[in-house]
Amino acid sequence: QVQLVESGGGLVQAGGSLRLSCAASGSIDSIKAMAWYRQAPGKGRELVAGITTVRGLTTYGNPVKGRCTISISRNNAGNTVYLQMESLQPEDSAVYYCAGKREIAQMEVDYWGQGTQVTVSP
Repeated sequence: QVQLVESGGGLVQAGGSLRLSCAASGSIDSIKAMAWYRQAPGKGRELVAGITTVRGLTTYGNPVKGRCTISISRNNAGNTVYLQMESLQPEDSAVYYCAGKREIAQMEVDYWGQGTQVTVSP
């Protein structure tokens, strides 16, 4: 089993920055990729960014593609993932969830964190 614990959410004004962290514990060798998803009220959960745990290959979801102000990274051990967000806008407000996958190419998520709230005020 794998546990994912997010931290770093909060309230920030438009134009501000936040760095989210996700620490994985348990059977972490089974995780080949980690990702951040977000869900705003009344909307579905959407991919923000993903990264492979060994090679650090990254991918970004449609909401943030082309925005150089959001980036995903991981530590060398591959058990902690970060989401650096700068120049945040109110439309970035959502609950951000950390996710773990046992296979890189699979769509479904095997493990979810509890989520951390990000609120961006105008």
